[in-house]
Amino acid sequence: MKKLGITSLSLALALGLSTLPVMLQAAPVAVSPVATATPVVTQTPVSKVGTSVAKKEQAIATDDATVNINTASAEDFARVMNGVGLKKGQAIISYREELGQFTAIEQLQEVPGIGTALFERNKDRLKL
Repeated sequence: MKKLGITSLSLALALGLSTLPVMLQAAPVAVSPVATATPVVTQTPVSKVGTSVAKKEQAIATDDATVNINTASAEDFARVMNGVGLKKGQAIISYREELGQFTAIEQLQEVPGIGTALFERNKDRLKL
């Protein structure tokens, strides 16, 4: 009886394992082959309160989307302008301190390191 149980178990195991490659090929790929430990984030519907907060944040972001080239710090230039870091921001300030305040936004192109392409990319973010 013991031998029959072991034989039956091994036969069932062999049959189960023999169909495994077929099942894996037929199964759709649902996850990447590398397991990650990142949690799944689900989106929850935004309430009316959430939308008013989002609108206020957007209004603040719009105000922060421009920088006054005559009063801004190097950090302000780096934060608002695309392609400008602290070093170029400091170059703008040095130029402003040496030659006085800008009278036109286009004068920013005279600053070493600020070319036409960089100016064109950021001209909507600049103000006097």
